[in-house]
Order: sequence, then structure tokens, then C-alpha cells
Amino acid sequence: MTAPIDTVVTAETPEGIEISMRPAGFPVRAWACLIDTLLQMLALSICSAALGWAGRFGYGLFLVCAFVILWFYPVVFELAPGAATPGKRAMGLEVLMANGLPITPAGSLLRNLMRVVDFLPSLYTCGILTLLLRADARRLGDLAAGTMVAYRARPDPTPFAAATPAPPRVALSEQQQRALSAFAVRVERLTPERAEEIAEIALPVLAPQPRGEADEPRPLRQHLVALARWLNGDRSTAHERV
Repeated sequence: MTAPIDTVVTAETPEGIEISMRPAGFPVRAWACLIDTLLQMLALSICSAALGWAGRFGYGLFLVCAFVILWFYPVVFELAPGAATPGKRAMGLEVLMANGLPITPAGSLLRNLMRVVDFLPSLYTCGILTLLLRADARRLGDLAAGTMVAYRARPDPTPFAAATPAPPRVALSEQQQRALSAFAVRVERLTPERAEEIAEIALPVLAPQPRGEADEPRPLRQHLVALARWLNGDRSTAHERV
């Protein structure tokens, strides 16, 4: 049982900052696509009803509206705050550049124009196959535009500042202390699931799981951060433990 509980792709920015992203797989993206398709059909129905009285002129306007809705609907929402269409937003997704930076207008336009290729030979066959065969779940449009659809980063409910410094129960080697410090630095850039997975492996070696005031176990990652803070000299609110 060594497989991680989530798939994380890391990218390094030109400034040397490592960014972790969780690519969205086919099922969740299919649901997002279904929601967006229904919203587009609703918008087309409203346009048809509103312009139907204008005859041929109204039909021409409807074709223009249909072109804009079908081709630029995702581009507009991806370039807006949130970087996601309503369907993706509902599923907790966002569109990023593959290097972890915000999506650019060129990237959004190209990835959506490439839907024509992803659709071939029918029903997005090429796009789905590419998405399923790649660990980062990028379709042909994403590969051409250098983009990625990933889960939106969720704030960790137990951030670094929430951990009360606590001394380790056993003597730690220099290597163990460095590992704790490295974890504390990275914990806020990890997903809660990934941080808890790492803590579950490390904590039995470093210290037993503590109990809170209500005799409830607190998150393991929070305890590792508490140990790191104590080792780094933060003793002002530390509680001595047996």
C-alpha cells in the first residue's frame, strides 16, 4: 500500500518556487463538461426565443450568438477571476498553465480552439484517450497550449500558525530535525491529504500521536509542525510533555 492517495504534479517557476498541482481526471472533467454544455444549451435557447420574432435578421443574430457562446464561453470564464467555467468551478477545478502560473489569454484561446482536434473522430475520442493515457491528465488542447486542468487549492484547516510548539518525546537525530523543518516549510503548499499522508509515515518514527484537550486526536500534520516549531526555538507557548 505504497501508492499515494492523490496524484500530484510539481512544477518549478523561473524564480525557483515549487508549485504542487493535482490534475483533474476524466470523470470529474466529464461532469464539468456536462454542466457547461447544459448552460450553453440554455443560453442558446434564450437567444433563440429572444430573436425568433425578428425573422431572417434574428436568425443571423442567433448564428452570431451561437458562435460566440460555443467558442468563447470557456475562454471568457477561464480568463475571469477563478480561471474556470461554471462547470469546472462547481466541481472544484481551475485551468492553469502547466508550470503552475495563471492561464494566459493565448493559452486559453489555443486550448479551446484545439477542441476541434480533440473531438476527432467523434465525441472527443482523441481528447479522452490522451487524457486517460497521461499521468497529468492533459488532452491534446492542453498539450498544445501548455495548460492543465487541476483541482483548486484548498486552504489547510490546520496552518503553520495554528500549531502550538511542543517538544519531541524522544531524542531526534540531526537528519530527523532537518526533515521536520523541511516538512514545516512545505506543509502550507501541500494539499491536506498529501500532508497527512506524509505525516502518517513520519510521525510513528518521531513521536506518538498526542491527544487534545477534549481527548480527541488532532491532525498528524499539525503535530509535526508543532515539533518543528519547538525545535526551531519557538518555546513561548510550548507545553511540556512526559
